[in-house]
Amino acid sequence: MTGRDTRKSGEFELIARYFAPLAARSAGAFGLEDDAALYQPEPGRDLVLTKDAIAAGVHFLPSDPYDLVAQKLMRVNLSDLAAKGAVPRGYLLALAWPEAVTDGDVALFAEGLAKDQDIFGIGLLGGDTVKSLGPAVFSLTAIGDVARGGMVRRSGARAGDAIFVTGTLGDAALGLKAAQGELEISSLLHRRALIQRYRLPQPRVSIGTGLSGAASAGIDISDGLASDLTHLCEASNLRGRIVQSALPLSEAARHVLKKDAGLWPSILSGGDDYELLFTAGDEAAPRLEMLARGSGVPITRIGYVEEGAPEVLMEDLQGKTAALEAGGYTHF
Repeated sequence: MTGRDTRKSGEFELIARYFAPLAARSAGAFGLEDDAALYQPEPGRDLVLTKDAIAAGVHFLPSDPYDLVAQKLMRVNLSDLAAKGAVPRGYLLALAWPEAVTDGDVALFAEGLAKDQDIFGIGLLGGDTVKSLGPAVFSLTAIGDVARGGMVRRSGARAGDAIFVTGTLGDAALGLKAAQGELEISSLLHRRALIQRYRLPQPRVSIGTGLSGAASAGIDISDGLASDLTHLCEASNLRGRIVQSALPLSEAARHVLKKDAGLWPSILSGGDDYELLFTAGDEAAPRLEMLARGSGVPITRIGYVEEGAPEVLMEDLQGKTAALEAGGYTHF
């Protein structure tokens, strides 16, 4: 857009102008001219559904551009599908806009969705848009499918399985601190990289779709490594052991930690990583190596699960082992 459109159109005008074009690639959306959509997975496939909401001031900064907000909304949900081994097929929206919203804001939001539709090969199936008396709140239901019986659950880990993570950890939590002015970073390049990881997650879809049949249990890291690994251990009724020195870090995160080791809790418990956290046996090694090579995203072994009370033990940088507090963000 070359300029900000300050008009305020009605609900149905907004839908027809900005959202109906997003449904063009979804035959079951009927051009958003019906009250419901139709989606039927192919024979031998299971339907996988997930839903996340994001709110201004909680999951994104009120000053964040609406195209990036839309992409974050899309990606946090695609990350959930990836953790289940599912292929994304479509999505539904529920959008509650603040009083000051303009056509330009909605247009920018739709542009962000359109970008990610092209990247991830999915289309809009339907939804609703309303006016909110409070801050902006956006919700998306992502729809995917997986081979019959192949969904990766939290509860499938087996004693002796290794614990893996994709990508790098803690960048988003550090990026949020930087965006809020709570963290000084001398390198402009590092500062931008960390803030971008907070604003625009990278759902590991290409890896996730290959985990069905390879991973024994899986979850995405939305509330922080410590919290989400605890969830996986509790669901599988096993104890996890990880090594702090094995945790994969970006160059930017290493730079920050070198100056202030007191920021390690942000790496361990900060949310918004949206990396995949999963367990797998030795037999999965060739598949994981192929997935890492094909996606260009590292897959790092950080520990293993064993029989024992469902908790997470971590060997710290000094070689001492202790229980890791779950921490992480909770809404209530």
